[in-house]
Amino acid sequence: QVQLVESGGGLVQPGGSLRLSCAAPAFTLSWYAIGWFRQAPGKEREAVSCIRNSADSKYYVDSVKGRFTVSRHIGNNTIYLQMNSLKPDDTATYYCAASGKPFCGKKIGAADPSLLDYWGLGTQVTVSS
Repeated sequence: QVQLVESGGGLVQPGGSLRLSCAAPAFTLSWYAIGWFRQAPGKEREAVSCIRNSADSKYYVDSVKGRFTVSRHIGNNTIYLQMNSLKPDDTATYYCAASGKPFCGKKIGAADPSLLDYWGLGTQVTVSS
């Protein structure tokens, strides 16, 4: 059962920007910490960013720091991932996921995807000239 819905992916040139959205039609996202993960062909799924439900603390892996920004819009129950200065290495399927478990912190890069309770089907991001 799909719990989250991602959108906003597409094809963009290197240096370009995209904004991904994560919506939850059936529950309130502000109750959960939300993570953004990505998976490239032949690679394992990796976390890139997360936002906690308390104090809205935000964390990023080093490879996206300064380029990606995660934000929460409580009014429309949506989480965003603004991605700037995109690189070909950012090409992947991007997923958002929600959890009530403590996965979101400074070591987000080592987050175990099995801790996440709800997932979307993903949105494809392709960075290519």
